[in-house]
Amino acid sequence: MVDRIIEAINGLLEEKERVIIAIDGRCASGKTTLAYALKSALGCNVLHMDDFFLRPEQRTKGRLETPGENIDHERFLSEVLKPLKKGEEFYYRPFNCSTLVLDEPVFVPKNKITVIEGSYSCNKALWDYYDLRLFLTVSPEEQMKRIVLRDGKEYSKVFESKWIPLEESYFKAYDIAARCDFILQL
Repeated sequence: MVDRIIEAINGLLEEKERVIIAIDGRCASGKTTLAYALKSALGCNVLHMDDFFLRPEQRTKGRLETPGENIDHERFLSEVLKPLKKGEEFYYRPFNCSTLVLDEPVFVPKNKITVIEGSYSCNKALWDYYDLRLFLTVSPEEQMKRIVLRDGKEYSKVFESKWIPLEESYFKAYDIAARCDFILQL
């Protein structure tokens, strides 16, 4: 399946100067793994939606109750997607989930291919900026097994009670999987 995605990207490059790819999907479904496999094969830039979670002052009740609104898509659009569409190099400041502040700026060089990986990357405000959209899925049992391995048994409870329900609400509200170009189960 990765070969088909690479083929699709190369096909897009025959028509366009630059290609921006979104990899959305369930937590622990392999989004980051796939992004780095594409980077290895194609030499693309990889950016993470986790760098754009809301800062504490943005976390209003109304915003958090709206599907897909727990990321700072406004900042992502202005700092990342608009410069990418113009073919510019740029800097962005990643949000640090441990300190709850923006870290030092990160430089992103020009590249023909950029992969945006992470849940909420196909947010409705960002959708039209992508040339290719991928959705990764995983069974609930495998998902929890991977989360426990990655984040530990204690923190997996936060995923189960908070993050997974928020993601599922977003996927359902905007029919994300059905609208994507590829659906993969890694």
